Parts: sequence; C-alpha cells; structure tokens
Amino acid sequence: SAVLAEGYPGGFSAIYPVFTHLEETGRLRRGYFVEGLGGSQFALPGAVDRLRTDPPRQLTVLAATDPANPYGATLPWPEVEEARLARDAGAYVFLWEGQLVGYLDRGRRHLTVLAEDMSIYGNLGRVLSEIATRHRRTPVNTVNGRPAPASPISPALAEWGFATAPR
Repeated sequence: SAVLAEGYPGGFSAIYPVFTHLEETGRLRRGYFVEGLGGSQFALPGAVDRLRTDPPRQLTVLAATDPANPYGATLPWPEVEEARLARDAGAYVFLWEGQLVGYLDRGRRHLTVLAEDMSIYGNLGRVLSEIATRHRRTPVNTVNGRPAPASPISPALAEWGFATAPR
C-alpha cells in the first residue's frame, strides 16, 4: 500500500524482486504483520518486535506526506465534515498512540482536532508552537471549522504563545 501511495513506477511488483533478495540475505522479513493488508508484507527484522510492544504515550507529529503516516495510504482518512484531510505537502498529522488525533492543513490556517480526550490538548498546543517556530506564519484561524478563539483547545494554544490577532 505504501508503494502505491508513493506512486512508485511499476508499483509493488516492480520492487518485489528487490524485497525477495533482501529477504534471502536476511535484511528483511516476509510475513503477515498487519491484519487487513495483502499477504506479501516485508519488514525490517526489528520492526516485528516493535509492532508487538505497546506504543509510547506521546504525541507524534509527521508531515502528512511522510511515508510513516499511514493515513491516506494504508488507512483511510476519517470522515470529517468541516475539513478535507489529505496527504498534502506542508500539512501535518498528529498521532497519539498511533491514532490520528489532529490534522493541520498546508497553510497552517485550519486545525482539525479528532481527539475526544481533552487531556492531550496541552500536547497539541506544544507541538503546534514547535511547528510555528519553524515557519514564518502559523495563523491557526479555525479549529474544526469554527473560529479558533472559541474552540475548547484555545486555552492550550494561548498557553503555548498563540494569541488572537485582529483578523
């Protein structure tokens, strides 16, 4: 699925012989690692053990186009009325224990919060402030389609340095 999402010429069948060779030399493992995906799955030897462990309780931020982001490639995007979630360059995804809890569009104007647990809002505010330090502007105007100052995450954003602007 990831090969298809990345648009690799020839798709999976074009790189299958390479993966088979890497398996024969002990650099990859073939198996059925992720339920619901095709039968020919390959992974690094240590990846199998990492899949079996509990994920760390932390917020992970990825570029929406990062191959490590499973949404829009291996997993479908959740249905959201107020936003269009996509693997756009410049957009970010926020994962909590592997689950999608937030999405920031490529213009950094519209935040979609999918988390039902408000206790992670502080973590979202922190990582949004880190994103803001890398970009000249991060004008989060809306949260879930509503003005950002009126959203439940607004106090967490203010705590991490976001402020209401005239516009």
